[in-house]
Amino acid sequence: MSELSPAPTRSPRADAARNRERLLAAAKAVFSAGGREASLEAVARRAGLGVGTLYRHFPTREALFEAVYRREVDELAALADTLLQADPAEALRRWVRANIEFVATKKGMAAALALAAYNKDLSAYSFERLTQALGQLMERARAAGALRSQVTAQELLRALIGFCMVDDQPDWQATALRLIDVFMDGLLRD
Repeated sequence: MSELSPAPTRSPRADAARNRERLLAAAKAVFSAGGREASLEAVARRAGLGVGTLYRHFPTREALFEAVYRREVDELAALADTLLQADPAEALRRWVRANIEFVATKKGMAAALALAAYNKDLSAYSFERLTQALGQLMERARAAGALRSQVTAQELLRALIGFCMVDDQPDWQATALRLIDVFMDGLLRD
């Protein structure tokens, strides 16, 4: 009896991959702006594609929200890798500040993320990826003598989440950045 081999997986066509990326970029912009304009139709319009194309890539609103969320997590993790060449203290500060944009996208997706919060795989994926990325930067800063040793990556990540919940006013990002700078000044050694 012969075993069946799994069907070969094909990479998506180049135009399909480009369309998916356009949709994700458009969704990030639309969700970051939030409000009533955060519709799937607005995402398709901003991407310059039809709603049918959007639904072929993301059959549900939740699938699109999750894809944007995962992409943002992956981009933050990749940013940590690129910052490994920068000054350790400055790299850590830049990565922490980049989280504000990430949270801005998430705030625009608040309703869907409430549903996604029950998705333990998504929560575990993002917390693990971000903790690992932040941990790399923190260890480098500690090794350079630029960071106090009392705080773990998990604790700093939780603090960042708290700073981003300061309020839901239009200037929340500026407030969060100001608070993060004060906090980082306390963590980093001169």
